[in-house]
Amino acid sequence: MTFAQFEEYSLWFGIGGLILFMLFIVWDLAKKSKAGRFGTMILFLALGLGLLGFIIKTVLVEVMGIG
Repeated sequence: MTFAQFEEYSLWFGIGGLILFMLFIVWDLAKKSKAGRFGTMILFLALGLGLLGFIIKTVLVEVMGIG
């Protein structure tokens, strides 16, 4: 494994870990605030849209070959 491959794999695992951690934070926030089912859905929708935008941007950059 080359250093470049190690960097790429580490980046993907690191970002994936951060995404999972952010989902846990949103779930914990909903639980601690006693948001209920609808409130939890709204929290995941509102706070998850930023995460979804980041993922879509990353995919588009890879597909278009800009980066």
